[in-house]
Amino acid sequence: MNEKLKLHEPLKRYFGFDSFKMNQEAIIESLLEGHNVFVLMPTGGGKSLCYQLPSLIMDGTAIVISPLIALMKNQVDAIRHTSEDDGIAHFINSSLAKSAIDTVKADIISGRTKLLYVAPESLTKEENVEFLRSIKISFYAIDEAHCISEWGHDFRPEYRNIRPIINEIGNAPVIALTATATDKVRTDIKKNLGILDAMEYKSSFNRPNLYYEIRPKTQEIDKDIIKYIKQHPGKSGIIYCLSRKKVEELAEVLRTNDIKAEAYHAGMDSATRSKTQDDFLMEKIDVIVATIAFGMGIDKPDVRFVIHYDIPKSLEGYYQETGRAGRDGGEGNCIAFYSYKDLQKLEKFMEGKPVAEQDIGRQLLKETAAYAESSVCRRKSLLHYFGETYPQDACGNCDNCLNPKKQVEAKNYLCNVIEVILATKENFRDDYIKDVLVGRATDEVCAHKHNDIEEFGCGDDVNDKIWFAVIRQAQIAGYIEKDVDNYGVLKVTPAGHKFLKKPTSFQIVEDRDFDEEEEAVLMQSGAACAVDPALYQMLSDLRKRMSKDLDVPPYVIFQDASLEAMATIYPQNIDELQNIPGVGAGKAKRYGAKFCQLIKQHCEENEIERPEDLRIRTVANKSKIKVSIIHSIDRKVALDDIAVAKGIEFDELLDEIEAIVYSGTKINIDYFIEDIMDEDHVSDIYLYFKESETDDLDDALEEMGSDYTEEEIRLVRIKFISEMAN
Repeated sequence: MNEKLKLHEPLKRYFGFDSFKMNQEAIIESLLEGHNVFVLMPTGGGKSLCYQLPSLIMDGTAIVISPLIALMKNQVDAIRHTSEDDGIAHFINSSLAKSAIDTVKADIISGRTKLLYVAPESLTKEENVEFLRSIKISFYAIDEAHCISEWGHDFRPEYRNIRPIINEIGNAPVIALTATATDKVRTDIKKNLGILDAMEYKSSFNRPNLYYEIRPKTQEIDKDIIKYIKQHPGKSGIIYCLSRKKVEELAEVLRTNDIKAEAYHAGMDSATRSKTQDDFLMEKIDVIVATIAFGMGIDKPDVRFVIHYDIPKSLEGYYQETGRAGRDGGEGNCIAFYSYKDLQKLEKFMEGKPVAEQDIGRQLLKETAAYAESSVCRRKSLLHYFGETYPQDACGNCDNCLNPKKQVEAKNYLCNVIEVILATKENFRDDYIKDVLVGRATDEVCAHKHNDIEEFGCGDDVNDKIWFAVIRQAQIAGYIEKDVDNYGVLKVTPAGHKFLKKPTSFQIVEDRDFDEEEEAVLMQSGAACAVDPALYQMLSDLRKRMSKDLDVPPYVIFQDASLEAMATIYPQNIDELQNIPGVGAGKAKRYGAKFCQLIKQHCEENEIERPEDLRIRTVANKSKIKVSIIHSIDRKVALDDIAVAKGIEFDELLDEIEAIVYSGTKINIDYFIEDIMDEDHVSDIYLYFKESETDDLDDALEEMGSDYTEEEIRLVRIKFISEMAN
């Protein structure tokens, strides 16, 4: 029997497949021949079969090092289905009792176990190392190998110890597998695992069935998501958020709007996580709202949409998470919401980390921002990031290709960029090159005396956004490249040198301006062009009259966002009014009657039918955490102590308290303000809000000056709203 047929027979017997996908067969043959192997294969390409099948054929037990307990359980269950003997596959991790571990060891010693999944932390335990030294190991498989690299999107320091432990246990071939890795990460993985001689198999990253879209993130994001899901009834989807708090809040909002959704994050107990995962696989729920803890190794082929509520920290993370859509080759819509504020928030999270880690994090974030803002074909940008060339100019299956922007000639701009890179000796990143181009004499530019070179300021008539677009699109076109070992430093390629000698046409598309787009989307939902601008104006006039009668600023009664929602959803009674963002029971009862009456009259006079699909129900304003905060304040617990007890930052606590008072609940934080603030400061800030037309924090900070902190202003604003509005 020839070699190929030898592999096809067990493939059919164990897995029921007639043929291999992509490079699977060549990968398995290399491993059987005793080579070290490196596998780069996109999600859904069949990575796990590359180590599962050879483990069943070879003598001994294969050790699979995997980062997630949920992934292990899933894969062990799947392998057990291929055999009549449950002992064929096991896992060892912190979730197992000692008696269960003893059973696993007995099965391995008896030769029944072909595959053993181990968490990297368990691998380092002395008793496990001792035990593994005594058995025959067929090979080591390092799954999710990008976890080794600090440049990967999910770095785990314990992965750095894998090679020393392998040396301690005993040598055997190593197969490293990942679904996402740039050249930098690939080199890092092989170096760290000591497999620079590995046979490398790289499959295409192109997933033609996936549709990519970036949308500006606005206050209407929850409504946009609910609308999208309602337009795709019964379809499976995953929504990724960066914080556990947001995961739980959004899942609750979706359930309130009759969407079968559950939350999933690492802070939940393992039984709840397993049940949620199983319910999703069995289609008892349609939508999972998750942190990135969800999805690794989840083999659900018909996930039809992946939504990123927050922009991810890296393009690798984005690619891997979107890769969970359409694994069956069918429809897969990948929508990410993007805003500068999120980017700033992520940068702030990095403060306090080691400088090298911050630098890496910022570089990865910059790549994500560049992808989001670019008007180039998304598929082309994404594949270029992973070192793959997409031959066409447009894929026809992303937002940029379906709504193309006009191209502009940038031949001279590209010449300027190449000249500046060469004049600065190919030693600097894009930010620095851009500063030299526009003639910005920063400390760094002056330190290198590049403010004295002839090219300094040669592009001062062009804005930064254009220069970034030129630099990025020149990389995609192959005229310049980033140095793999010195991440971010720009080099001119042979094609770039040739272009400079004999320039030809170089067309670019300008990047999208998300500031403008966010504003436009907000305007559509606000006063200028609300669903009903006439009603918005009438509600605004009513608020102004009431504010005069009650001698309070208009925002004390209802904020602009609440009026916008009223002009969209048309609430006509007090119960419906409480579904409006920022309107709690107290506020609805106190001010709501006249607003409901006006809306009802307007609908009758104009024969308006309220749009059912836009009547988004909000979660009851007094969630568990809010109720608990109110009780703590009633007991006069210091606010900083409440934040510590709830495990949240102080500014997050103020967010919660602001939501409480703005929706109409009266609370008294005088005890805390008196303890930490100067009496004159309190009365100055209080008077400012009493006389101001707006409660905007930035306006208040500008008006009050540097003697007053943001924290002080927020605390007094809470006091003011509570006393004047509630």
